[in-house]
Amino acid sequence: MYRLFIVLFFGIMLTSCDSDVDAGEFVVGSDNLAVNNKVVLIDTVTVEVSTINFDSLVTSGQSRILLGNYDDPIFGKVSSDSYFQLSSSSYNLQTTSSDTEGANYVFDSIRMVLLPDKYYYGDTTQVQSVSIHRLLQKVKQNAENDEGFYNNSNLNYDAVNIGTASFIPKPLRQDTVFVKMDDVFGDALFQKLKKREIVTTDEFIEYFKGLVIRSTSTNTSSVLGFKVTSLLQLYYSKKVTDDQTSILKEFSIDDISKQYNRISLDRTGTIVKDLPGTTGRLSSNLTENKSFIQSGTGLACRIDFPNIKELKYITEKGAIVDAQLLIRPVNNTYSKSYPLADSLNVYVADQLNRLSGTLNSATGSPIYAILNKAEDEFDENIGYTIPLGTFMQNEMVKISDSKSALILTIPNISKAVNRLVLGNQRNTGNKVQLKIYYISY
Repeated sequence: MYRLFIVLFFGIMLTSCDSDVDAGEFVVGSDNLAVNNKVVLIDTVTVEVSTINFDSLVTSGQSRILLGNYDDPIFGKVSSDSYFQLSSSSYNLQTTSSDTEGANYVFDSIRMVLLPDKYYYGDTTQVQSVSIHRLLQKVKQNAENDEGFYNNSNLNYDAVNIGTASFIPKPLRQDTVFVKMDDVFGDALFQKLKKREIVTTDEFIEYFKGLVIRSTSTNTSSVLGFKVTSLLQLYYSKKVTDDQTSILKEFSIDDISKQYNRISLDRTGTIVKDLPGTTGRLSSNLTENKSFIQSGTGLACRIDFPNIKELKYITEKGAIVDAQLLIRPVNNTYSKSYPLADSLNVYVADQLNRLSGTLNSATGSPIYAILNKAEDEFDENIGYTIPLGTFMQNEMVKISDSKSALILTIPNISKAVNRLVLGNQRNTGNKVQLKIYYISY
């Protein structure tokens, strides 16, 4: 703190500017912006950076089937399987007045149709393999007050698969993936419909509780997104002659709250292997001066300003008129396969990592961390900028001893697996920087 006051003293003696200083989000009255007032730049305030873990993210209702796995060189093994319930608009087979019971209908085939939604993360040049299994439990929440299904929710399923497929992902070309399903399973379902043993959705779900699609490749290196408009298609026909015309019966995900993705991260042997529970934090000083964010698995970056209240003792009357935080991604941790997010969500949290809401401007608008993509020879300009004028002023003058922190996450935290590595104040070449503009009046 002594060093801080020395810096401030020389800053006040040598630094001054007039009222065209960008007041950021905190507005000082015009009477106080006299030409003889001093504005000092403070850039020595301590910024503590750490990694936290939200162990439960709601992944149901996200309108995305997320499938795949890959071995991340930093984070560990990432994997996502998708669970969902199916239904149909009706459970009748196509019939005519002369064939009311459909006695002449026969089963042809059954398949799962997966429609890519253009999301992918990782290296898509490797073969992706999936297997499909019948659920042994209904896709039903455990309690009425549950918010939905989570990234760690689990439902029992039959270990024997009823369909497999292997393919090279081409997500940007919207190539549909067709998974041929087991004929025994398909014919059994067809017979239930043909015999009118299933005529309602409740009866259908009682018999066929749903599916889980699992990523089974041992050498895949990507996670892919598919639309929830993906379908289970059952084909049957009326065989009168040797010619057959197939009739299609479709089953879809009508209730997206009954579809969720189980996203897991095996951190064994990684730098983040010792992450504490949801109320704790892992200091970046213990992880090579780096902090980590990953969607889907719940990793987030926490930023604290332990000495911010000390600034109110600089002068009898003063205020923070602007503050800018620049936090940089660590070199060589991002690439075409692991791209940087264009922005980050910023939340305010307490000491136990409980979120109170988004970081907002003085007008109440959410503030985002925006990526500066301007390239330079050493990538020194690449980083996320967060305007913190209002937040810092409020923290400085807060009467209580409580201190708020900032939590950074990648957008779409519940429906993707994007990740990011950020540097702290000790990180060589990728230091986080905080600039505070303080006016005395």
